[in-house]
Amino acid sequence: MNTKKQEPFIEHFDDLTKAMDFAVWKNFENRMKKEQFGVLDAPEENYAVVNQAMLMDLEMEFQYPLPEDYDWIDYNKIRTIRMDYDPLSHWEELTGAFSVMNGELLRFILKFDVPLKKFIRYELASRGYDENHQWVGFDKAEEIWFNSKR
Repeated sequence: MNTKKQEPFIEHFDDLTKAMDFAVWKNFENRMKKEQFGVLDAPEENYAVVNQAMLMDLEMEFQYPLPEDYDWIDYNKIRTIRMDYDPLSHWEELTGAFSVMNGELLRFILKFDVPLKKFIRYELASRGYDENHQWVGFDKAEEIWFNSKR
């Protein structure tokens, strides 16, 4: 059994929303390690994203609840993400995929309500991995991704 101690982690942000977005991404990225990240007020009137190990070192608790999903995103939030001079890598890659896509394809997707979630599920199933990026084989992956209620 791996009992490796988690190293303290801290990263500072001037913007609370960006700090929260980063913490959500770090939680997703580290879901298999079950390492939790959250946001604290930092001493320099900014915000710190820290993990549980750092939180314990500081003898503090996370101060801001993180969003459970991004259903609430509006055009202003998307504009903020797109105009950020130093975007978070996951937002940059996601928005970049749409930026380079042919405009006619984007209009087609909207015009005919193309079910992007189903295309994404099909792609993930064809890779043979589960929702935690663990190899399960193609049949099991198809069962997971095609039958998921999410």
